[in-house]
Amino acid sequence: MASKEELKGIASQVRRDIIRMVSMAGSGHPGGSMSSTDFMTALYFNVMDQTPETWTRDGKGQDVFILSAGHLAPVLYAVLARRGYFPAAELGSLRKYGSRLQGHPSVQKNLPGVHQAAGSLGQGLSCAAGVALAKKLDKDDKKVYVLCGDGESEEGQIWEAGIFAAHHKLDNLIAFTDWNGQQIDGKVEDVGGLGDLQAKWEAFGWKTIVTDGHDFDAILAAFEEAGKSEGKPVMILFRSEMGHGVDFMAGTHKWHGKAPNQEQVEEAMKQLDETMGDF
Repeated sequence: MASKEELKGIASQVRRDIIRMVSMAGSGHPGGSMSSTDFMTALYFNVMDQTPETWTRDGKGQDVFILSAGHLAPVLYAVLARRGYFPAAELGSLRKYGSRLQGHPSVQKNLPGVHQAAGSLGQGLSCAAGVALAKKLDKDDKKVYVLCGDGESEEGQIWEAGIFAAHHKLDNLIAFTDWNGQQIDGKVEDVGGLGDLQAKWEAFGWKTIVTDGHDFDAILAAFEEAGKSEGKPVMILFRSEMGHGVDFMAGTHKWHGKAPNQEQVEEAMKQLDETMGDF
């Protein structure tokens, strides 16, 4: 278990990794990856019952994580590397031909930590619900975690999965949304208009928790509360900021899918502490 200060340090390094990865690739999605960094760091270092040594792709007897918002692959790869699933040096291969670190997670090249491929938005919650039901049938008491995006939540399949999970009382399913209010074309409310996400998930029969996605005390408390749910799947709505951690990236959709140039990388690095050694 990492202390709160250690989690902050790891998260800073992960944000450095994200910026370098996307810059080296010349493409990718830094904004949402950075808004998701803190709760992804907490999940892998303090919450999930899964380690690099115990991980298996079938996920039996261990907690499972599925990335639904597949374009947030940079944060998943950086957290996996810093947790020890594969060498951090491999982060430099993001989006390169033949790399295990594709633009969206792939299972074809057997990357440790990846249970499910991700691509078309909206599908990951359905996959996670299926895994959660399988665990129920197998008498496996471990949890299934899944990260969704708020822009992604405009997809109808998200809500079909929500109905399914509530109907089957999948209280071993803990979903969480990066609620940063931005998507590729602008503010979520201007593009699709989700309205009151908390009320929507509650109406679909889910236990819903709303909290600060950049406060580790709040993040860990939310995961702890979610783990105690009985009879209902859980949706944690993490209030977050697109591009969090770097001032010129923060709070704008313009960094949803844009690679920083070298000058911008250098400016971003000045704002983020190197704590685990850059790859």
